[in-house]
Amino acid sequence: MKLAEDIIKKPLITEKSNMEVAEGKYTFIVDKNATKTEIKKAVEKLFQVKVLKVNTMNFKGKKKRMGVHEGFRPDWKKAIVKIDTDPKPVSYIEKGGKEAVINKKFKTSIEEFGATQ
Repeated sequence: MKLAEDIIKKPLITEKSNMEVAEGKYTFIVDKNATKTEIKKAVEKLFQVKVLKVNTMNFKGKKKRMGVHEGFRPDWKKAIVKIDTDPKPVSYIEKGGKEAVINKKFKTSIEEFGATQ
């Protein structure tokens, strides 16, 4: 099993990704073999947030050359993660008809998002 630190490589900070932060969407460069469920668990573990949705995209490395030498940049994968920005308390009825309420202990944003790159 992969560690959460190995799955999430770094945040991808662009103009578009900065605008999507207001909607609760964060963009990361992830391990190209990681699945959506692995990405979801890694983000929840690293940042203590509730992930609602994960969208992923695969990118092929571009062809580059330096003088006469040609090669390719590495392939990579991008994940856009939507988090729960308004965690509501969950209520349920216990045995005996008594109503119980549980407050969710999740953060509503990722503060460390712009700090590392």
